[in-house]
Amino acid sequence: MPAADASLGRVLLAFDTSSPTVTVAVSDGADVLVELTSAETLRHGEQLTPLIDRALRQVGITPRDLTAIAVGVGPGPFTGLRVGLVSARTMAHVLEIPVYGVCSLDVLAVEAVDTGSVSGPFVVASDARRREVYLATYDEAGLRVSGPDVLRPADVATDQPVVGEGAALYPDSFPDGRPPLRPGAGWLARCVAEERAELRDPDPLYLRRPDAEIPRAPKPVS
Repeated sequence: MPAADASLGRVLLAFDTSSPTVTVAVSDGADVLVELTSAETLRHGEQLTPLIDRALRQVGITPRDLTAIAVGVGPGPFTGLRVGLVSARTMAHVLEIPVYGVCSLDVLAVEAVDTGSVSGPFVVASDARRREVYLATYDEAGLRVSGPDVLRPADVATDQPVVGEGAALYPDSFPDGRPPLRPGAGWLARCVAEERAELRDPDPLYLRRPDAEIPRAPKPVS
């Protein structure tokens, strides 16, 4: 598991593709210099690279000025996560800089605590499709207590505050929905720069098998 170092504080590129939208930010370690979110949904492959280029241009830097990359590792759908994680690993390899992964639910939790959206223990639930949610529980400081898991909303219905898109999609199970709805790259950058969440290798948190699988070899005829 990687650990943050002093060089992290100079120029950090952060992006998350775990939700229907792509979000990109650049941070100097103390402040988020720019944060962009895609205008369209579910087009991660077409939108991530242009958003990164636009963010770097707005700050007036090139990829060679980056000292680290932060990426959301999900949980999320296979296709979206793959776009973000492959891009993060490739850029880090080419630029010879470290890459730090963060659970995307943890990013939502940190934002909820810091903005005062919650004040006690709470739940984060994002859309897992198939009428399910990706869910984790947190204490009042935003530290993860359990999860993440993929579950049916009716099986984990709660009156506790629920941060994330899951509450908006399933209000009968999560009546006390709170913002934010989707992870933001600016908060991902803060999580890494300030070590506010567990730093992970840039490997995906799928929690379920992808919809499309490589066909297995046919069984031999006996």
